[in-house]
Amino acid sequence: MATNTTASAEDVLESASASTSAPASTPAAKASAKRGTATAKKTARSSTAKRASAKTGTKASAKASVKTSAKAKPAARRSAPAKDTGAAATAKKRPPVKKSKIDVAQQEATASAPQASRSAPTGRAAMEDLAAQASQNTLAVNPLIGLNGRDMMVAAKALYKGLSGAPASTLKHYAGYLSDLSDVMQGSSELAPDPKDKRFVDPAWKSSWMYSRLAQIYLATQKALSGAIEESNLTNIEKGRAQFISTLVTDALAPTNFAMGNPAAVRKTVDTGGKNLLDGWRNLLNDIRYNNMMPSQVDATPFKVGENMATSPGQVVFRHPMFELLQFSPTTPQVHARPLVMSPPQVNKYYAIDLAPEKSLIKWTVDSGVQMFVVSWRNPTIEHRDWSLEDYCMALDAAVDVAREITGSPDVNMWGSCSGGMTLAAYLGWLAARGDTKVVNTTWAVCVLNTEASLQDSTLGLFNTPTTIKAAKARSKSKGLVLGEQMASMFAWLRPNDLIWNYWVNNYLLGNKPPAFDILAWNADVTRLPGQYHCDLLDMVEKNPFINPNTLEIAGEKIDFRKVRLGAYVIGGVTDHITPWRACYGTARLFGPDTTFVLANAGHLQSMINPPGAPKAFFYSGKALEDDPMAWAERTQANRQEGSWWPHWRAWMQQCSGKLVDAPSTLGSKKHKPLGAAPGSYVAAK
Repeated sequence: MATNTTASAEDVLESASASTSAPASTPAAKASAKRGTATAKKTARSSTAKRASAKTGTKASAKASVKTSAKAKPAARRSAPAKDTGAAATAKKRPPVKKSKIDVAQQEATASAPQASRSAPTGRAAMEDLAAQASQNTLAVNPLIGLNGRDMMVAAKALYKGLSGAPASTLKHYAGYLSDLSDVMQGSSELAPDPKDKRFVDPAWKSSWMYSRLAQIYLATQKALSGAIEESNLTNIEKGRAQFISTLVTDALAPTNFAMGNPAAVRKTVDTGGKNLLDGWRNLLNDIRYNNMMPSQVDATPFKVGENMATSPGQVVFRHPMFELLQFSPTTPQVHARPLVMSPPQVNKYYAIDLAPEKSLIKWTVDSGVQMFVVSWRNPTIEHRDWSLEDYCMALDAAVDVAREITGSPDVNMWGSCSGGMTLAAYLGWLAARGDTKVVNTTWAVCVLNTEASLQDSTLGLFNTPTTIKAAKARSKSKGLVLGEQMASMFAWLRPNDLIWNYWVNNYLLGNKPPAFDILAWNADVTRLPGQYHCDLLDMVEKNPFINPNTLEIAGEKIDFRKVRLGAYVIGGVTDHITPWRACYGTARLFGPDTTFVLANAGHLQSMINPPGAPKAFFYSGKALEDDPMAWAERTQANRQEGSWWPHWRAWMQQCSGKLVDAPSTLGSKKHKPLGAAPGSYVAAK
């Protein structure tokens, strides 16, 4: 059990996303991508509290910040009778305590991720460290998809406006910058890198006179620029944009990104006689030619889908123009009568849940006696440019009907994750409008249905304007497709230290191959999005249809999500910066107070792929009774449960899946005969 200290739950949880963000040399730089909201203002005060509090009101409490940023709080509605099986479901609400156990969860989740040590990791350890950091930033679809040149110009103009519009403040920070440089040259500077900043982990940054001063000059530059922006006369949104562009520039100019400025690169150059630089040059040419001019994040050659990834036994039991439906072989003599149909994201491919047997959610599910069906979306080509959200919803309906016919069950349970959950929500709204009850219970993994909340506390939210959305729609309609490489490149530039400069150093300066890890190989196996579907996502950003009734229409039916009444189990991650846990809690509230909400001590993908035996894993669970996610956190803090949440979900899912019947001896049915072994053919399409 956690011990009590004096920090508040709100303070520690407010810093959740920062704990897994790209390393930054100052707290202000860490917060630079999040200045456009009230939550961002609170984070920003870690570096500028004394200067900025008078102007920005940074003494607002974290709870007030959460209430500003987590707006998806419709009135709770009656849910289906699915029950929570966790101990937290019966926890009584109690007054706030000085230090919540979820605070400690925040800290331990951060501590469990690889952190900078006193000596630089080498060999296999360095590769594992690099892969672990990248796996915290797996690709997830955001409706805006990418930032264009105009967005960069807007950010640059904000930076210029901030520095030129408050000359007295700018001169003050420039004078402070010169003073800091003088202290550096005299050896009296106290500037030091953040201990979590992996760029400065090499001992030479402390032991070498030259390198320690080089780092301090870099930190002084960041400090002066960030401080000048923070004290400018810009609006909060403009400050966020200015911090974004300044961080891009300073991250790119970090001394660690240059051969002579990186002690590890200098050391390896001496040790290898320059061979590392030749190898790095070859890697660079290869990436220019084959990887869209981006540093490769993974060596995917050891991984083959269907051979050592996506190996759970099953059959393709239905092939649709938009998807293949996979049915997986039962492993128990009896199975529950009601099947589970999974709607994965349209970005990336389904087999994140089947990377290897020991961490396969598919295997865990069928070992639980649950009949498992998974939609494997087709990778669209230009001829599929007109596939829409409505088409994807109707595809889900076809998958549900096939699963019902094969199993003989009148209804199903469903699972939606990330963008696949948004499609599932639209489908459920369509069913509710028709009075159709063929879906009874649902699981939602790292899924935000409040599109406004999905953009808050994010860099893309800084550029979410009618003009930006209009331009994005025009691009998608013109090109017909959003390329997976485009999405991956955009996502990388939103977190450049984690996803670009790490690999720049590893691949080009050190001359290493990128790491070979299954999760990164899956993440690199990107897919395309149809242009019309992307436009529909953009419409959802503008209309927020699951919060605002009758603003979305599917197959002639107006969607009013208040009519969706079913059992729900929602998973969020404490350190998930892609779908923040408070926004995921908003998803739980959409289904009413009987919804089970689970908070895992992990990031985005790790919250979902969380098998038993994972080191340092734990979670909290409880009914979504409170409007305020922080109030939920206070109530459930005493019920930390060690290990993976999968066994907890298994008990819930078994309870929701009906009576036990004999397991089928064969897959498919007379009407839907097997068409080939899983993982099928659509998953192999590039």
